[in-house]
Amino acid sequence: MIPTDSTSAEPSTPAGHGRTGKLSWLIATFFGCGRMRPGPGSWASAATVLLWWLISQAAGARLQVPIAVMLACLAIALGIPAATRVARESGISDPSFVVIDEVAGQMIALIAAPLRWQTLLAGFILFRAFDIVKPPPLRRLEKIPGGTGIMLDDVGAGLYALAILQLALHFGWLR
Repeated sequence: MIPTDSTSAEPSTPAGHGRTGKLSWLIATFFGCGRMRPGPGSWASAATVLLWWLISQAAGARLQVPIAVMLACLAIALGIPAATRVARESGISDPSFVVIDEVAGQMIALIAAPLRWQTLLAGFILFRAFDIVKPPPLRRLEKIPGGTGIMLDDVGAGLYALAILQLALHFGWLR
């Protein structure tokens, strides 16, 4: 029996769906972060912050913003079809184990964030808070069918977190 709600246990990658199906599951679960408990979305967000810190250290400050934008766009572009396929195959409209949406939203929140632990932690907390609370109109965005709805509410949460983080930095509330 296939679970029908997002709180159910994750089914294994469906057999017989070939390389494309397995790749979709790998992307959608962000290489298995979606299987971590408790709070797979928080684990994926934390992994994104850590990976972003490592990538930006290697890339340097001058390329930080363009790379962050590119990675967020890449997560969205790959995430929508992967999330759509995995939701369809699992029979769950918004599976909790699909966490590529958290990766995209967290990357958006960190665009132009200084690489200090305080700023990265604030970006993490702000994104997770907006993702969990889902202020208007985010709750309506998640009702869009398929991977688009799965992704868009987190993109919106990332934009809210980005705006608040940048305001906090601008006004010196976060140093």
